[in-house]
Amino acid sequence: MADLFDEFIEPGVKNEIMDVEEAPENPMEKLDSAKKRQAREDMTNLLANMHNDVGVGNFDEATSKRARVEEEEEVEEARMENIIVHTIRTDNENCTHEVAIPPNAEFAELRENSGTEPAKYYPFQLDAFQKQAILCIDNNQSVLVSAHTSAGKTVVATYAIAKCLREKQRVIYTSPIKALSNQKYRELEEEFKDVGLMTGDVTLNPDASCLVMTTEILRSMLYRGSEIMKEVGWVVYDEIHYMRDKERGVVWEETIILMSKNIKQAFLSATIPNARQFAQWVASIKQQPVNVVYTDYRPTPLQHWIYPVGGEGMYEVVNVKGEFREDKFRDAMSGLATAGDSAGSFNKRRTGGGTQGDSNVLKIIRSVASNDGLNCIVFSFSRKECESYAISLKDMDFNKDHEKGMVKSVYESAIAQLSPEDQKLPQILNILPLLRRGIGVHHSGLMPILKETIEILFGEGLVKVLFATETFSMGLNMPARTVVFTSARKFDGSDNRYITSGEYIQMAGRAGRRGKDDRGTVILMVDSAMSADDAKQIIKGATDPLNSQFRLTYNMVLNLMRVEGMAVSWIINNSFHQFQSYAKIPEIDKKCVQVERKIASFNFPWENEMRTLVDLQDQLEATRQRIIQIQREPKYIVGFLHAGRLFKVKSGDRDFKWGILNQFKKEQNPDDRNDQIYLCDMMIAINTEGRFDPTNPATLVPGFDLPKRRWIRVPMTIDRITAISAVRLKVPADIDKPDGQMRLDGMMAAATKRFGNQIPLLDPIQDMEIKTVEMKELIAREKSLEGRLETHSMTKRDNMKDLKKQFEQKQDAVKELNALKAERKSVQSTLHLEELNNRKRVLRRLGYLGNDDALVLKGSVACELSASDELILTEMLLKGIFNTLDVAQTAALLSCFVFQDKCAAPKLATELQTCLSELHEQARNVAKVSNECKMEVMEDKYVSSFNPGLMDVVYQWVNGATFSEIVKTTDVFEGSIIRTLRRLEEVLREMINAAKALANKELEQKFEDARKNLKRDIVFAASLYL
Repeated sequence: MADLFDEFIEPGVKNEIMDVEEAPENPMEKLDSAKKRQAREDMTNLLANMHNDVGVGNFDEATSKRARVEEEEEVEEARMENIIVHTIRTDNENCTHEVAIPPNAEFAELRENSGTEPAKYYPFQLDAFQKQAILCIDNNQSVLVSAHTSAGKTVVATYAIAKCLREKQRVIYTSPIKALSNQKYRELEEEFKDVGLMTGDVTLNPDASCLVMTTEILRSMLYRGSEIMKEVGWVVYDEIHYMRDKERGVVWEETIILMSKNIKQAFLSATIPNARQFAQWVASIKQQPVNVVYTDYRPTPLQHWIYPVGGEGMYEVVNVKGEFREDKFRDAMSGLATAGDSAGSFNKRRTGGGTQGDSNVLKIIRSVASNDGLNCIVFSFSRKECESYAISLKDMDFNKDHEKGMVKSVYESAIAQLSPEDQKLPQILNILPLLRRGIGVHHSGLMPILKETIEILFGEGLVKVLFATETFSMGLNMPARTVVFTSARKFDGSDNRYITSGEYIQMAGRAGRRGKDDRGTVILMVDSAMSADDAKQIIKGATDPLNSQFRLTYNMVLNLMRVEGMAVSWIINNSFHQFQSYAKIPEIDKKCVQVERKIASFNFPWENEMRTLVDLQDQLEATRQRIIQIQREPKYIVGFLHAGRLFKVKSGDRDFKWGILNQFKKEQNPDDRNDQIYLCDMMIAINTEGRFDPTNPATLVPGFDLPKRRWIRVPMTIDRITAISAVRLKVPADIDKPDGQMRLDGMMAAATKRFGNQIPLLDPIQDMEIKTVEMKELIAREKSLEGRLETHSMTKRDNMKDLKKQFEQKQDAVKELNALKAERKSVQSTLHLEELNNRKRVLRRLGYLGNDDALVLKGSVACELSASDELILTEMLLKGIFNTLDVAQTAALLSCFVFQDKCAAPKLATELQTCLSELHEQARNVAKVSNECKMEVMEDKYVSSFNPGLMDVVYQWVNGATFSEIVKTTDVFEGSIIRTLRRLEEVLREMINAAKALANKELEQKFEDARKNLKRDIVFAASLYL
């Protein structure tokens, strides 16, 4: 048989009120009443427990829990009552206006500003949404303005500022990032003059009537009861949709909750689908009307095109009317390179930014330029790709001679503030040739001074093509005629997924300059087959909802506990997270009823017997999964990765059954430099009826059992292997040709026939020599379970498959019901209450709170620390770890708290390694206490979060090294180094305050000296906007 089909078994192996709706409310009177009731109940319980020798700690953790839960449920129930939402008629169909009214307020029609001069005039005709928002401000009512990027939301902000200035009130303008704050300061200062800036890095004119600041600064002012807030009439939140940011969104939420009810708020946001819900929440916690002015009108309509990689042209898939063109989308997919073109692509896989990617981008830029589509922003999701793409345009020049001169003038003016040595840094020198030709790069790895120079040049039309990462789309007012996406996918830290419609809309919104372009052009590069539904979801899908990212932090808890009369649970009650969660209950109840009816419909007398059978099957499957997991370990499997061997392979839930190995190679893991991955070039049988791409397993449909199937080469990692056979085939050399496909089909048919569909597998112990105790136990367990299954009574029933299907359907329904009930229970109670109690336990154990939960000195010190991990920093302060360190060592150690990038592990001097070990010891101790107090912390992950990657760099910098010297010692981007050093300066400022709280003059001076040594040269070069 082997002679017939070259197969063998290896030897030795086997406005007008249009409608009225009800929504949540937060009556503070009920909250106060509930608190008083709880206080009385707590005292009674406390006396009783003291009589029975129950400690205060036990009372807090057990006895008061029921009272707290009852209070929270009553507050939540009250919150859901009587907020009325009025829809107000507007004169424009593209603008909607709603107002959420709390129960203590009456709806009154907004009055036109008759007889009074407007606070500000504009030299252009206002859009409908701008007029409605200004009407709200004139009526002294808070307003959320939700509109597309570049629609003109800034008009609303400047009107609120003008109104405050006219009425001799102060106004705060807050934005999510320092760069945006700097830019807004420049714009507002030019217009209003009486403007100040507070970002932490810079403070300018802090006594101004209009203050521009980051949200972190505003939160700090609120926690500390700043006198400034007593003079504020309005707060303007720019880019409020940033509240959904996982890391910093909670800061926005805290700020809104802490804001005085007497202050009116203007929220500027990109389009969000749940704008009404957000307004209802603010109305409920502030007990004031909150308006929502919403428009999806785009002043400059967008035209969306797809460019199929490997194709010859672009296809308009969504026209300016917003219509998705199915025919053009199909044409675009047909323009993709065919699967056959990808044969042999195993060693030339698309990784982005390589030769293939560069050439496609080059084609697009040439097309855009020839069709008068400049200026253009090219979005890429990799900093290195941005630079690679820019360099690939080495033969293209978009600027005329006089423009080159203007670029040089701006560039030289920008870097003039730098020292002669810093002006010679490679990044500074290398960017100029690109800029002179009208090409720019913008990402977080660039030095801030270069990013700002490029922003200014782009704004002036001197950079015609800008390669940027996603952050460029946030806040900065930098529209373009054309926007290009180099990929429809992005790696989000865990998955290489399609970009969301919200992400696409935010970036695509940069296309089309109002007043300059009749339309904006958006081009999406697609390098693998995608469905029409996926394309529609990205291009025409709804924007991402504004969902709360509220979470408790120790700094939040401690700051609230030092405010007399303030209960920490108050901020939880008032969170958007709690509001959104409670709104889910009616839908959960409806689903519970439906599932309960489904469960009651089952009539299944053999349930117990079937349960034991399914349990045995599950145990057997888990055992086999562990066996193959061990077999796949490189030390065992590599010796059996021979060309022609049959492997069973799966990709997600797609079972491709038997595949044939062609070759394999070892590569460095791109996510972990210390790890390697084994990549197999596997031939699998697929269904060829639909479009597919060998490099994208999601497009492949199994076809092993089909009469018409096609064998293709697909790169996959060894974790896709689910079984290893003892069979090897001689693979035809012409596999990509019809004859080769036929021969391979014949070989597989013969092998299957010979072994009766039971192709032999390698024995883990006898063949692969995995003679570990675990493997022996697994094999014995597998045999035992197989024997028990063979003799099980249910296996002898003719209708066993049908009975099992019914059983599984009922079990799935029961699981669904249990999940719904658990969700309702979680939603109905205060979600973070248990976590709050656990955090308090940690704080008591570590000595930040007394037994009466009063703040002690250690807690007061921690209140000063918000820029990083307040617990570890406080522990290190109180235990004298910084006492023996010099200034440079202190700064180096603190850098571990702020550096976040991945880089090669540094070689540290003994002194630095010693203090790093002390940091790790403190982290392990806090993790241990946290786990003991039921605050689950993954110890190793927590310890490794303190990143020593720039310790040596910071040590050298604080000791006087030049920037050119330190960049040579690391592979970290220059911009990332500067960002880390600036964040470190913020930590040092807080450490100075913490040392003051301890009355430790020596430590205070040490941190001050470190800060002084840190703040110099290019790292702290002044912003060009200031």
